[in-house]
Amino acid sequence: MDSSAPRSPADQPRLRRHRDRHGRGLRGPLAPPQVPISLTRSELFDDYVRESVERLERRWPQLVDVEFAVQEVPAPGEEEDGEEGGVPLGRLVPADQGRKSRIVIYRRPVEIRAKSRDDRAALVHEILIEQVADLLGLSPDAIDPRYDEE
Repeated sequence: MDSSAPRSPADQPRLRRHRDRHGRGLRGPLAPPQVPISLTRSELFDDYVRESVERLERRWPQLVDVEFAVQEVPAPGEEEDGEEGGVPLGRLVPADQGRKSRIVIYRRPVEIRAKSRDDRAALVHEILIEQVADLLGLSPDAIDPRYDEE
């Protein structure tokens, strides 16, 4: 047999095609990255804190010098500080020797208490109002007049 002769399709080695199941194309993301559904729970929580801090900073410019942070859960020694022996939702760390004041929000305890996104955002804002009120020595109503409104 002459090796230069064209081969019939039956004589050619079978090339394996890599296809996805059912030939529908590769799977893509469920939603584009800029859509809120594609954010993780912690990223969404960070957004709640960021939006609330921005609202408070517009009304209280002195908060620019305060650090805001999110932690998953309180450290073991911080649990005693919780109201009525429970787990705290936030904490104020006063300024100390060259360090700025710091307000910490604990993500997991907040998520456990508030099931919906709207409730979570409202609870984050309420916690921040209470911590800012403690920092500035004012009542929560003075920080945000809509504090007790539901």
